[in-house]
Amino acid sequence: MSHTITVNVSGMTCGHCVSSVTEELSGLPGVENVAINLNTGGLSEVTITSTLTLDSAEIGEAVAEAGYLVVSNNA
Repeated sequence: MSHTITVNVSGMTCGHCVSSVTEELSGLPGVENVAINLNTGGLSEVTITSTLTLDSAEIGEAVAEAGYLVVSNNA
């Protein structure tokens, strides 16, 4: 069974930002897919699909590791 969670991330402005966040989130256990709707002027929507239930804290830590900030969690 897959679980999907969507979070808003601030500070992303380019394809490199998308790559960094995707790489960090893909390293979390169970993550199958990371889809990012880049919004260079505001919050980018990040949707994560995983076989395991993801903790919002571990998502926040992975995004922070890439250098960005989870602003709100729409789980």
